[in-house]
Amino acid sequence: MNNFEFFDKFVDRHIGPSENDIQKMLNVIGLKSLDELMEKTLPKSIRLKDKLELSEPLTEHELLSYLKNLASKNKVFKNYIGLGYYPTITPGVIRRNILENPGWYTQYTPYQAEISQGRLEALLNFQTMIIDLTGMPIANASLLDEATAAAEAMGMLYSIRKSNKKNANVFFVSNEVFPQTIDVLKTRSAPLGIELKIGAHKTLELTDDIFGILVQYPACDGEIYEYTNLFKEAESKGIYKAVAADLLSLALLTPPGEFGADVVVGSSQRFGVPMGYGGPHAAFFATRDEFKRQIPGRIIGVSIDVHGNRALRMALQTREQHIKREHATSNICTAQVLLAIMSGMYGVYHGPKGIKAIAERVNKLTELLNGNLQELGIIQTNKNYFDTIKVVMKSSKEADAVKKYALEKQINLRIIDETTFGISVAEPNTVKDIIELTEVFANALNKKFISDLSMTKKLVNSIPKNLQRKSKYLTHPVFNSYYCETEMLRYIKGLERKDLSLTQSMIPLGSCTMKLNASAEMFAVTWSEFSELHPFAPIDQAQGYAELINELESDLAIITGFKAVSMQPNSGAQGEYTGLMVIRAYHHNRGDDHRNVVLIPSSAHGTNPASAVMAGSKVVVVKCDEKGNIDLNDIRTKAEQYKETLSALMVTYPSTHGVFEEEIIEICQIIHKNGGQVYMDGANLNAQVGLTSPGLIGADVCHLNLHKTFTIPHGGGGPGMGPIAVAEHLEPFLPGHAIIKVGGSKSINAVAAAPWGSAGILVIPYAYNKMMGGTGLTYATKIAILNANYIKAKLANEYSTLYSGKNGCVAHELIFDTRSFKLSANIEVEDIAKRLMDYGFHAPTVSFPVPGTLMVEPTESETLYELDRFCSAMKAIRKEIDDVEKGILDKEDNPLKNSPHTVNVVLADEWNHQYSREVAAFPAQYVKENKFWPSVGRINNAYGDRNLVCSCLPISEYETREVNG
Repeated sequence: MNNFEFFDKFVDRHIGPSENDIQKMLNVIGLKSLDELMEKTLPKSIRLKDKLELSEPLTEHELLSYLKNLASKNKVFKNYIGLGYYPTITPGVIRRNILENPGWYTQYTPYQAEISQGRLEALLNFQTMIIDLTGMPIANASLLDEATAAAEAMGMLYSIRKSNKKNANVFFVSNEVFPQTIDVLKTRSAPLGIELKIGAHKTLELTDDIFGILVQYPACDGEIYEYTNLFKEAESKGIYKAVAADLLSLALLTPPGEFGADVVVGSSQRFGVPMGYGGPHAAFFATRDEFKRQIPGRIIGVSIDVHGNRALRMALQTREQHIKREHATSNICTAQVLLAIMSGMYGVYHGPKGIKAIAERVNKLTELLNGNLQELGIIQTNKNYFDTIKVVMKSSKEADAVKKYALEKQINLRIIDETTFGISVAEPNTVKDIIELTEVFANALNKKFISDLSMTKKLVNSIPKNLQRKSKYLTHPVFNSYYCETEMLRYIKGLERKDLSLTQSMIPLGSCTMKLNASAEMFAVTWSEFSELHPFAPIDQAQGYAELINELESDLAIITGFKAVSMQPNSGAQGEYTGLMVIRAYHHNRGDDHRNVVLIPSSAHGTNPASAVMAGSKVVVVKCDEKGNIDLNDIRTKAEQYKETLSALMVTYPSTHGVFEEEIIEICQIIHKNGGQVYMDGANLNAQVGLTSPGLIGADVCHLNLHKTFTIPHGGGGPGMGPIAVAEHLEPFLPGHAIIKVGGSKSINAVAAAPWGSAGILVIPYAYNKMMGGTGLTYATKIAILNANYIKAKLANEYSTLYSGKNGCVAHELIFDTRSFKLSANIEVEDIAKRLMDYGFHAPTVSFPVPGTLMVEPTESETLYELDRFCSAMKAIRKEIDDVEKGILDKEDNPLKNSPHTVNVVLADEWNHQYSREVAAFPAQYVKENKFWPSVGRINNAYGDRNLVCSCLPISEYETREVNG
């Protein structure tokens, strides 16, 4: 019989262990089959009876043909819509070597700073660029989008109100702020008790009840306002001032820091990051130095290592949610690191001269267009502008004619009302584009336009002297050294080599699911049909996206056992917040406004309580028992105690302790019986897919980390996606959007700037699901559980597993208890984490959810060879600890305490340690064959926090280089 099927199936490429390997692993565990392992791991009551009914899996080749057809249904018009999203030119060296490079996009958040110096430097460049352009003293390493950055600014300023404003609860927002930003501010303000006052800033009366104001610079329709007097008056009354600014415009305009801003937010998208139908893009957040401990998100700071050398790391981590929990002022966890790196590199690539030239060219093209339209007798209302003009036609008939001719030329303008258009010019535009635009209006008016390509036309200056920037920016050598692409390429590659990614070894981080990000899943991300669409383009131009999103939502609904899905939340933490806000809307719709208590297990991720507080809830912590499970008696007692005010339970399943809790269905029933809803944190959905589902278990809503379970890369700390899936009764409350109609019939306001969040990366999970199919996805779940149980069995003699299920099995991750080594050998969990770097591995998750432990998640993508290599390193480290315990190695001078060992230390003339250089740097044979060198020694975090520096160091700290010529 002939076999015409493709031999090469994607599932076999995605899954690490072969069939022979699986049997070997089961033998180590002591079981006969995968099915037996599943029976011992998952409670019988929650197992799915039917297979996932998804489409038949495609091969990689078939997928790419399928995606090409899908892409062809998107129409890439010339977009002049603006509103915070602009066509841009991504330098080829950045696109090829960062955006499309797994050495960058498969990195994790830089918690292990010694093996993250490359991206930390790239992020420090980004922070420096933002500090310089905004004129502010400190900036963070990115936020999710401009709208949520503005909401974070509002929340921060509310939390630090001045003493004379403690009872003030009004946040004024100019009606000339982007509509999508106002939409998100409405969502975020209500549960915090903040009253939004939206109006004209020109006639604003600064009353005592106002604690802060937000303005757009330039304004939504393009006008540039002088805010100095308004800000001076606000300052005199103790009112904070926030500015949402266009980053490119700040190359020409007076920076907000120079006219009194307290916070400056915005998007860095037009610095080389494609629009991607809404994202992902890196927002920025800059503020005053005195607010450095309140600033949301992550800050990269300069410190020193144990040898006194300059070293970078994430600063002020005591602000983070896993420490502050319900006392955190923000739930920001994942940010937009990969995109911030791209934008920062755009600044490095172009330098101050290039950035200014791009800004001037955009501005002059806009002035040219304005002059052309005035010659046609068309009214343009903006007196001062950077890149956007506001055009008013005399009648709707004229306006309709403009729309007709624009459509013929495949041009998108912003339609403000029936006679008014907004036109935003961007970096890729040319004089020919301006002539084409002018001809659209000329044809609409039945007028002739004689194009002038002589470039001699005198343009009217659109930026008056009092608004023109006089201060310098991007003066640091890093922005003045890489004009030549050869040098730029080497700089990027030099940074990449400092960082450990999935290209070097497995990254066994518990709760993080660092699985394969297959090349076939990534290809379409940079196809122009997906990457160059404006998020507010007419829906009929994005039919390919519509089909992709609808199919992906349908697949995720089937996988979760729910009715509907919203793609809008653009991070896991945003998904948490959105789920809780949907529950809140559901209660309010029923007249249960008083339901505001959220029960959260003590083992929960720190973003859970932070999200709950942001959603206006009161957090009540539920105990866990000695086995790590939710204490059934405690949750029953508290659910009954708060039954009149109970809003929800937030529960992670399998638990953050790596166990399928047997009583999960009963727990859900207890909550429902007492009037609450069950929010399931989808962080561990990788252990559920195809075997069980949140809907079957009894949850009402869950978020899904598409950057975990569904293979969107972590990008060094973002992008991520956190869509929510909901039961039928919650569907009406799914988030809407101010510009594009999405969401339910009773939708909450938007939670992100774009209607489908970071739509530009949805092609990745879409491709993953299409190539895996229902059977493949289920098989992946089984192998993820197998790999974790194999590591548990393989290391059973060396490390005790803190929690396991009733049959002794773990889910897809496990916690090794390393606390006893502190007493026996003075070895901390951090010492083990740093020593793993010498073996070429990223550490598992350190001290979460239990201090002094390691949480390991191998994922289904790692081979038996790689699992054994990791286990070998862990065994060798345990032997080193044993040698310390026996006195063979000194308790202070040993390979663990001194790790990681850099090449400079190992090659130094002096070696004063009791162990050899070989033991330090090459502790295993495989390390000799492919050594990854940490670029710095162990970092002194306390020094960096005491001496906080969050921008590039002074020129004296660097080698002198040639500047851009």
